[in-house]
Amino acid sequence: MKAFRLDELEAERAANDGAYLQFLRERNMSVGLYALDAGALDPQKPHAQDEVYFVVSGRASITVGLETTQVARGSVVYVPAGVAHKFHHITEDLRVLVVFSPPES
Repeated sequence: MKAFRLDELEAERAANDGAYLQFLRERNMSVGLYALDAGALDPQKPHAQDEVYFVVSGRASITVGLETTQVARGSVVYVPAGVAHKFHHITEDLRVLVVFSPPES
């Protein structure tokens, strides 16, 4: 079993001065914690993998392709591989679990 605590992952991510911390990588998937502070710009480019976002905390909008929706704690968003997407209008510090399948390269 592999088990993780969100507070420990957040501390590790912050200690490494990065917005993204991959904390699990398996044959068919990888999982990470993505953090964007209020007012930040999301630098993401389309990925070669399908991904699922689960918003742990914060508030923002996300645009996937041509569709935009607001997200907050508990929101789940699917982004198909190759589709442009960005978080924006981040009004509260955003913490998101990201699942890539296959694993992010």
